[in-house]
Amino acid sequence: MKKIANKKVVDQSKLDNIVVYPGEPYPLGATWDGKGVNFALYSEHATGVELCLFDSEESVTENVKIQIREVSHYVWHVYVPGLKPGQLYGYRVHGPYEPTVGLRFNPNKLLIDPYAKSISGTIQWHDSLFGYEIGHPDEDLSYSESDSAPYVPKSVVVDHLFDWENVKAPEIPYHDTIIYEAHVKGFTNLHPDIPEEIRGTYAGLAHHASISYLKKLGVNAIELMPVHHFISDRHLKERGLTNYWGYNSIGFFAPDVRYSSSGTHGQQVIEFKNMVKEMHKAGIEVILDVVYNHTGEGNQMGPTISFRGIDNMAYYRLVDGRYYMDYTGTGNTLNARLPNVLRLIMDSLRYWITEMHVDGFRFDLASTLARELHEVDRLSAFFDIIHQDPIISQVKLIAEPWDIGHDGYQVGKFPIGWAEWNGRYRDCMRDYWRGADSMLAEFAERFTGSSDLYKGEDRHPTASINFITAHDGFTLNDLVSYNDKRNDENGEDNNDGESHNRSWNCGEEGPTDNPEVIELRDKQKRNFLTTLFLSQGVPMLVAGDEWGRSQGGNNNAYCQDNEISWLNWDKADQKMLAFTQKLIKFCKAHATFRRRHWFRGMPIKGIGLEDIAWFLPDGEEMPDENWNHDFAKSLGVFLNGKGIRHMNPKGEPIYDDSFYMIFNAHYEPVEYKLPPEKYGTEWRKVIDTSECCVSEDGQIIAPDSTITVDSRSIVVFKHALEEQKL
Repeated sequence: MKKIANKKVVDQSKLDNIVVYPGEPYPLGATWDGKGVNFALYSEHATGVELCLFDSEESVTENVKIQIREVSHYVWHVYVPGLKPGQLYGYRVHGPYEPTVGLRFNPNKLLIDPYAKSISGTIQWHDSLFGYEIGHPDEDLSYSESDSAPYVPKSVVVDHLFDWENVKAPEIPYHDTIIYEAHVKGFTNLHPDIPEEIRGTYAGLAHHASISYLKKLGVNAIELMPVHHFISDRHLKERGLTNYWGYNSIGFFAPDVRYSSSGTHGQQVIEFKNMVKEMHKAGIEVILDVVYNHTGEGNQMGPTISFRGIDNMAYYRLVDGRYYMDYTGTGNTLNARLPNVLRLIMDSLRYWITEMHVDGFRFDLASTLARELHEVDRLSAFFDIIHQDPIISQVKLIAEPWDIGHDGYQVGKFPIGWAEWNGRYRDCMRDYWRGADSMLAEFAERFTGSSDLYKGEDRHPTASINFITAHDGFTLNDLVSYNDKRNDENGEDNNDGESHNRSWNCGEEGPTDNPEVIELRDKQKRNFLTTLFLSQGVPMLVAGDEWGRSQGGNNNAYCQDNEISWLNWDKADQKMLAFTQKLIKFCKAHATFRRRHWFRGMPIKGIGLEDIAWFLPDGEEMPDENWNHDFAKSLGVFLNGKGIRHMNPKGEPIYDDSFYMIFNAHYEPVEYKLPPEKYGTEWRKVIDTSECCVSEDGQIIAPDSTITVDSRSIVVFKHALEEQKL
């Protein structure tokens, strides 16, 4: 085994050519004050900490090693005058190596600062990255003496100064928000109008071509898949794959270096900030998909590159000392019950808000963060701290409300102030449009904001983030093209990914030249999109779904950093894109589809009509017994534009046109009688998914008229506000 060579150690008792001061325990991380850098690291069980300084990324070992002697409340701290932004550093932490009780200190391993604001590169996989000897019969109970420094990216001191040009955050209310889920590289890497040298980067996302596209599409919030610095697992690298999605964080303060076009020694921070600034100039919010439930160090057989070596017991949830609780399917779980872990998470969130100016967060597997012991607790410390925090509580907080642990599916159970990815909305709408047995009552609940999930505790329809597809699962095109997943390229014999997708291939599996199948698939995509944007709640569209992006049936492309995942703009269905643009513009123009409050189903004072009413094909209102018919595939919905019941910023009541919508998921056309004159003196057709039509100037039809609604289609009629008596 390779022994560590003697290195130059500088401490307060032996000042050779460098001066060090005690420094301060706060803030954690490396902080430059214009004259030097303060370093602070939390480790409760360590017996010694060494700060390692590097001259360059190519240095195989540290040039200076400083023994930190000051400890305040488990925070090891030192101040080094003369250091500047761009300085590379890491830590070596001493303490017991007793894996059976949860202690895994090994000073042979260079460790990334958990509070590093910039990380200089990516992991170069090597056996020395592990705290134990690879191949040893005692496995992780053995002890490795090989130095990992040549293979670990270095933490970087950064300068926080940045000219925001007084650009303010858009502060878009939830009810006006349209979310666009995208991957930094996937969105930009093949875009023909983005200069090649910045494709796949934050700069590419900030480019005029990207922003003008988002503006023309009509979305006003971009939800970025993980940009926290992450690890690509060794087993993926050995199979020629990589962690493309990025749900494997190791640096919760550092924008990932892979998406930087400008440099690796802090330039990525400036590039990220500039991207946010350009988005804000265009009125587009930036929401980050964040992964605070686990780290990229894996289980007991994983590498020692940061938290594990700094203080394993102080960061992770352990089982019998040696092993890790795994609520996430990734090998470990951060212990959000501990004050220092909660502080890490809150400090990270505040940093991204105050320093990076992001507008909100989507929390991956958020149920994990709410587990106090093993149960998911809505009153956990995690929620308490966020609720009272004057900074974090004011941005968008979106939960993925499940994990893989017992009772982990918590849709509808997060507290006030939170929105949630509504998995039940996704499942219901997929079932409805594929013709599965499903109750109209559930369709009605999901379409009107899921009051059964969110109406209690003063939550609103905007607590529901509605989506048909997300990054994990089929794209919209593949949802109507495949019955079965096609994940062979992932190298797991097609065993990975969800097998029950609630998809329907419209008659043929995969790509086809059959014009009837193609026409039906296109109509189904329009049905899904129209349902999404007409529903109450906050719509989320996945990048590329607006023009028919396909992943070839791969519903788990987490490891595909290639054409499977990247948006191929040359293949965009321009007709579908135009339909989506018009649809979004239409919905943004009408407050009826962007309600802040729940429908009451009661007559509006002075008008006598309900704010919402449901109809059978014969034009009669739907009786109670029809709601639970699993064979009913069509229904009509009246939305009263005078029943919005909320005010504009000036305190004036908001009124809108009224709408009558017909949803027909039946495989045959259905005759529908429009409602009587009291609901509208005339109806103008504004949307017809069978005709790929979105227009405010469509055909006018009289009340009580009978129309034919095409199979598997949606028709929307408008009764103009000026034609109504206020």
